[in-house]
Amino acid sequence: MHWPRCLRHLPVAAALSLSMPLALAEKPGKPAKQTVCTITVNSADEKDAFRHHLPAARYQFVELVEPNRPDWLSSACSAAISCDVLIISGHYDGSNEFFSDRLETREFLPVDELERVSCSDSCSGLFSRLKEAYLFGCNTLNPVPLSSVTAEIVRSLVREGHSLKAAEQHLKALNAEHGESSRDRMRQVFRNVPVIYGFSAVAPLGPVAASTLDRFFRSNGAGEIGRGRRSPRLLAQFAPFAMSVTQGMTDQDPQADVRRDVCQFVDDRLSDAQRLGFVHQLLQRETAQARVHLDRIRRYTKALEDPVRQTPEVAEALAMIARDDATRTRFLTFARDADQPAGRTRMIRVARDLGWLSEDERWTELALMLGELQARRTVGITELDLACTLNQEQDLDGAFNRRVSAGSPADDVPHAAMRACLGSDEGRARTLAGLVSADEADVRIAQAYLRHRPITDAAELRRFAAAIARMPPSAAQVLALETLGRHYVTDRAILDQLVSLYSQTSSARVQVAVAGILIRADRGTMASPRLARTLQKSRLRSSAGDSIIDALIRLLSAA
Repeated sequence: MHWPRCLRHLPVAAALSLSMPLALAEKPGKPAKQTVCTITVNSADEKDAFRHHLPAARYQFVELVEPNRPDWLSSACSAAISCDVLIISGHYDGSNEFFSDRLETREFLPVDELERVSCSDSCSGLFSRLKEAYLFGCNTLNPVPLSSVTAEIVRSLVREGHSLKAAEQHLKALNAEHGESSRDRMRQVFRNVPVIYGFSAVAPLGPVAASTLDRFFRSNGAGEIGRGRRSPRLLAQFAPFAMSVTQGMTDQDPQADVRRDVCQFVDDRLSDAQRLGFVHQLLQRETAQARVHLDRIRRYTKALEDPVRQTPEVAEALAMIARDDATRTRFLTFARDADQPAGRTRMIRVARDLGWLSEDERWTELALMLGELQARRTVGITELDLACTLNQEQDLDGAFNRRVSAGSPADDVPHAAMRACLGSDEGRARTLAGLVSADEADVRIAQAYLRHRPITDAAELRRFAAAIARMPPSAAQVLALETLGRHYVTDRAILDQLVSLYSQTSSARVQVAVAGILIRADRGTMASPRLARTLQKSRLRSSAGDSIIDALIRLLSAA
């Protein structure tokens, strides 16, 4: 059954209700239609490939995202939709969110919301009969723990009375049980789902994924959709892109207790006072166990708005935590002993949110830590990300300016980038110069800095695009091009420069990097058929990455 064009723009509840008479009118004896739910927060390439090849007589499609409606997932729950197949298309940040790289797109999908749907009775039907989930985002099934519990755990356990050997064994068990890789989170969300497809590393871009799906469907793949059994044929087609497959968690799973703890944070049957009671209980466990749930505690306490905080039940629950001096002392000692600055920062924020630190005391703790970081002989991307994140509001600008002696340990691009994150103009200039350096490590640092502080001046972006085009073909130039591409290029002068670089370079990897920018760029500013011919004529053959050039040429030729 093809959806009438007008239905595609109705809320999911209305679209589903209008489709019911059509579904009921089907001839008896036919297998019931399966509902393919789609969540499209980036390109629709994957969804369109499924829709094109799956017969309308057997599958009906429901797009759950409703533009300009932030509560679209709740709307889907209210519409009593029940999905047999789920397709999520969007970039994945590796831990918390599916998002779009299109500036005009406001829709996104927090994994917290998926957890709420999975854990709450109010939306128990949406995934209750789900047979397969397709997660088209990078690292959606990456098995590597998002954050392992580190050496401060061992020190804390020893202080709490464990022997060193027992503490090390306990650390190993905690990492195994609570490491919470992306794959683990998806298994928790899609409980009891027989088949979950995703990617253990970088996923293909939408057009490339669609081309791969087309090949799968042309080999009679449609018969393997919605059966609840993994498809070796699909895995073989996506093998070059590290597609992975797993199944949802069950009650017998070793991590089932972890899922029950996770649900305490998001189950909408629980009041805020009950959630805070659970948080207090977690904090009273040995600090190592509370530490592995730190991000969830922080997200929850940060989201508590003042009106809610002032209600008698919530205020009393917070007061009970604030008065717990023994837990406070143990928690802050653990925080100051943390060997990872990011973990220390999160613990300081949680201590502030729970009433264990005033705002002034929090900033004193953070200033002490930032001073320690800048004094290190070696800093890297982790420290840089932390400094930029702490200074998102730029309220630390100028607080840490200091003169740097030529030739000193601080006279390098990583230290300069940290200074730039903290408001130093000199540090920013030095960091941006690193973007076009022959040193690949310096380019990586500049790339990490520009994720936080992108170039917003058009003339400055043109200058750097020209400088990148003049770089010798190398891994450093490829990295610099990838950094440029994250700025969503619309400037015709820059695009012409990139096409010229594509035609003149002797490196196939550089051509692939340029194609990666052009496929995301505003193609309305380019002469598509002419550009397609240029790309084809100047193309250097290579075994790696050619598919993105193929996809770009097809898009331009079709336009």
